[in-house]
Amino acid sequence: MNESGTTDGRADRPYDVVLFGATGFVGVLTAEYLAAHAPEGLRWAIAGRDTAKLERLRERLTGIDPSCAVLPLVRADVADRASLRELAARARVVATTVGPYLEYGEGLVAACADAGTDYVDLTGEPEFVDLMYVRHDARARETGARLVHACGFDSIPHDLGAYFTVRQLPKGVPLRVDGFVRSNATFSGGTFASALNQFGRARQMVAAHQDRRRHQPRLVGRTAYAPTGTPRFAKEVGAWAVPLPTIDPQVVQRSARALESYGPDFRYRHYAAVKSLPVAVGGVAAAGALFAAAQVPPARRWLGGRLLPGDGPGRERRAKSWFSVRFVGEGGGRRVFTEVAGGDPGYDETAKMLAESAMCLAQDELPDTAGQVTTVVAMGDALIERLRAAGITFRVAAER
Repeated sequence: MNESGTTDGRADRPYDVVLFGATGFVGVLTAEYLAAHAPEGLRWAIAGRDTAKLERLRERLTGIDPSCAVLPLVRADVADRASLRELAARARVVATTVGPYLEYGEGLVAACADAGTDYVDLTGEPEFVDLMYVRHDARARETGARLVHACGFDSIPHDLGAYFTVRQLPKGVPLRVDGFVRSNATFSGGTFASALNQFGRARQMVAAHQDRRRHQPRLVGRTAYAPTGTPRFAKEVGAWAVPLPTIDPQVVQRSARALESYGPDFRYRHYAAVKSLPVAVGGVAAAGALFAAAQVPPARRWLGGRLLPGDGPGRERRAKSWFSVRFVGEGGGRRVFTEVAGGDPGYDETAKMLAESAMCLAQDELPDTAGQVTTVVAMGDALIERLRAAGITFRVAAER
């Protein structure tokens, strides 16, 4: 048993958790969360390519917890594969905020898969997740590494929220769950860069998805699907429902494919919930315009320069931000309304989710899994309880 209270074949590694990309916008927030909430005995470190920036961050963290004065610093660079391999070999869990992941992420995934090191990130990039499955899932299964993508607002509230909803419904029957997202938050340069990158790679994204389907096992005796819904007025939540083309429904579907508790026939649909029809129409139009502009390289470059990676909303703006995801689940003659809710989704709560995911993998009793797995499959109930304790709401609002 190591000093974090876990028994693990990797317990002799010097670090339980290493945060890579710690000096970026979300990286700093995650480091601050760990400094404030990491339990005594958790062996953690911060990593990045600029030692001077890491040293300045360590000074800042010392103001939160004086013990951070001796927090280890690890130099690693996505352009130096040897440094990534060394990082993975020294950690039990690596959490990374370095995106866009399609451009910068694969080296660390490969290093963790080879070293049997658990990996968590914040990606919302479907192409990246599909490519990593095809290229590294098999190796991770051999070494015992758990590769868990989308451990922030993409896609923890939706994945865990759908799972929480399924838990309230009868077992062994067809289930239908719809998720409705509301938020008043803004986004950062890094998030915007990732979105532009995805919009500009529609053909590659489809090709990666098709390649993944050829590699992953077929589901036998059960169905689990996540169709794109159509815009409609959703009486169940009193709002206009606009389909959200994010990675979240794909993640929910993968959890449902992996776990029989989702029943023999499971469907999930994912929407933004907006109060007025003009706002709904305007949102669809804006998304369409952004998608069209992203297909033209000069326009994509110009848009990318409007908000640079590393930029993000200030503390005062984040303090006023919130999110709510309401779920309507039906099956076996029952209908249940649930909600996952919290504060600023893109930054404060995302940093919390990433940090708690890393600590959950490092410290908690979890199912025996390996390879590319979702947060539900890897951590499920344990992560829900952690997030509840950290102030994120999981509740049953009503049931019939």
